[in-house]
Amino acid sequence: MRSPGLAALELRRFGRGKLPRAALVALLVLPLLYGALYLWSFWDPYSRLDRVPVALVNDDKGATADGKRIAAGDDIAEGLRDSDTFDWREVSAAEARRGVEDGTYYLSLTMPADFSRRIASGSGDSPEAGALEVRTNDANNYLVGQISRTVFGEVRRAASTKTSRSFLDRIFVSFSDIHGETVKAAKGADKLKGGIGKAEKGSKDLADHLKDAETGSGKLAGGLKKLHKGADGLEDGSRKVADGTKTLADKVNALDARVGPFLRDNDKSIGETARFVADSAGELRDGLDDLVERAPAAAKDARAASDTMDEVHRTRCEEPVLPDAACADLEKARDAAAKAATAAGDADTLVADRRTDLKELDGHLGTLEKRARTLADRAPHLSEDLDDAVTRINKLNDGAGKVAAGMKKLHKELGTAKTGAVDLDKGIGGIRTGAEDLNGGIYKLVDGSTELAGGLHDGAERIPDYDKQDRDRRTEMMADPVRLVTHDLHKAPNYGTGFAPYFIPLSLWVGAMVAYMLIAPMNRRALAAGASAWRIALAGWLPVVAIGILQTVALMAVLHWAIGLQMARAAGTVGFLFLVTACFAAIVQWLNARFGAAGRILVLALLMLQLTSAGGTYPVQTSPGFFNALHPFLPMSHVVEALRRLVTGGGLGPVWQACAVLTAFTAGALALTALSARRRQVWTLDRLHPELSL
Repeated sequence: MRSPGLAALELRRFGRGKLPRAALVALLVLPLLYGALYLWSFWDPYSRLDRVPVALVNDDKGATADGKRIAAGDDIAEGLRDSDTFDWREVSAAEARRGVEDGTYYLSLTMPADFSRRIASGSGDSPEAGALEVRTNDANNYLVGQISRTVFGEVRRAASTKTSRSFLDRIFVSFSDIHGETVKAAKGADKLKGGIGKAEKGSKDLADHLKDAETGSGKLAGGLKKLHKGADGLEDGSRKVADGTKTLADKVNALDARVGPFLRDNDKSIGETARFVADSAGELRDGLDDLVERAPAAAKDARAASDTMDEVHRTRCEEPVLPDAACADLEKARDAAAKAATAAGDADTLVADRRTDLKELDGHLGTLEKRARTLADRAPHLSEDLDDAVTRINKLNDGAGKVAAGMKKLHKELGTAKTGAVDLDKGIGGIRTGAEDLNGGIYKLVDGSTELAGGLHDGAERIPDYDKQDRDRRTEMMADPVRLVTHDLHKAPNYGTGFAPYFIPLSLWVGAMVAYMLIAPMNRRALAAGASAWRIALAGWLPVVAIGILQTVALMAVLHWAIGLQMARAAGTVGFLFLVTACFAAIVQWLNARFGAAGRILVLALLMLQLTSAGGTYPVQTSPGFFNALHPFLPMSHVVEALRRLVTGGGLGPVWQACAVLTAFTAGALALTALSARRRQVWTLDRLHPELSL
């Protein structure tokens, strides 16, 4: 049996029961679901933006410029409400923030309270740009945020143009004002000539007075120089005094730290001790007086006692035959009396020789007694006296430091004054020279003022003086000097038409993929009968092609008549899609025939690679390099390019190139399927026991 007969036999198999018929219907409808439903779902989203709820917050309080009331916020709000862009809902700022956060509103536009004031500031001294605040939340919807940036860009440009027109109008009005004022200035220049003569006389008087001032400034500079030199010596002296008082204060404070606590804790003991020292000194003075008076008599008595003991010893111990039994004691007593007489004599001699020293000692003891009694009287107040002394010395130290600092500052200020006086002297000299030059220059100014008056009269004639009609025409041109004139070549009327070249081949690929889930990629009867490899390949390919053609007709009919897809070349589009169906069927057939169950996974993987590298949404150049490298070598890339020219118009070069590529892919895939069929006619262990079965 030939390949068409085998293909027809395969298709008749779907008419033998309800389930096969339902499967066939599903095959025909599946691409329709993919292509038609996807395109229908976002056929023209921009025409339905008025259903998208967005928040409008108008906090603008208005402003006044040149006596006119400006309410830019109200004007923009009214224009937005009248537009077909978004479902504008005027709410408060807090409600807008809350709504954008929880998804009630997709975005918000806020005109702040100072919006009009900023716009009106263009006519003042501190111009400020007005700001429209847009708040979006990509967590609600990313594309709405992108669309809003375009829409609000137009709102901003419109508001800016309106503001520019108002500003430029004031400029042209100002030209008329400048013209009038220049005429007045010319008249003023005429009067200026008369006043310059008076100015010349005044400049001569100024030069004479400045000469006297220069003499005085020279004397002032000399005097300040001497005063500065004297201040230098005062600064050194005051610094030394401050250093000395600081040293004294440090020592006194250190002494106070050591002695102060002792005095406060022992003032009573100090008083008692001082009184004891005074009393002892008085007693010593009395003893010295007794010593001086009694020393001679004591020496005389001691010598008499010694002589008596000698006589007693001689009488009792030396003259009798039998000595007295107490001679030993008498001898000791004699010796002791002799020593006492000697000591008393020495003491008398010492007192006689040291009478002057003893008198001086008496004086010192008197002074000690007097001071000890004074100390005893002051003892209860010693700590207070010490604190008072420390306070006075510290104040002295502070004062000396301030004096030193003041003298240093005075020295510095006098130096500055000296320098200033010198500069003043030089400056007055320069001013005097300038005054003399001024006097000479004023003569030239008389001629210049004449020329100025003439020039102002000429300038007034050249400054434009626009009327209202001329101002309006010029303001409109300068506010929007460049306009964009667009020319769309083969424009797609809506979003869905632009994406149709991407979704149509996607649906046809899915149709072929699902078809080979129900139809064997290689006819089993032909394999069992030992038919040729090409006959087997065509027998498995033609049924899916036939189903694909029906899928294409159903899909394009719904897209055109139900959804509204308009094609520049309708017949060419449908014919080209028949070739696309044949190519996709051949590729899917080979992957399933060659790789079996794993081929279904490869079919899905190849679909993913084609979708990401075809450039169906964004230009492929915006994709990573990997997808740019794959783009020329996958059939869907060429299909998308060709369908764009067939649907929206344009040159047919990409269409013919795509036909050649698809034909080559179809032939190559069928050849590989035939090769796989030849291999399948030989049974192997892998076929008897496959690693994976789906």
